[in-house]
Amino acid sequence: MKEFKYTITDPVGIHARPAGLLVKELKQYGSAIKIINKDGKAADAKKLLALMGLGIRQGDEITVSVEGDDEEGAAAAIEKFLKENL
Repeated sequence: MKEFKYTITDPVGIHARPAGLLVKELKQYGSAIKIINKDGKAADAKKLLALMGLGIRQGDEITVSVEGDDEEGAAAAIEKFLKENL
């Protein structure tokens, strides 16, 4: 299992456009991917409504948890996406 923390820098937080792009990016991986908000609430990162339901705003620190056969590649892709888009 791979896990890392990331602080959201986007002024609007995780909103529809980047969340949709993230979900699309993650669908190619078989690993289970969860995003956990600052309150400890977790969501499947491959489900747009679940991700949006976390209410993540600018300055919030999230935890990303990846578990599965391709977790190394998936974790690297998520980290890259977050740095470039959020």
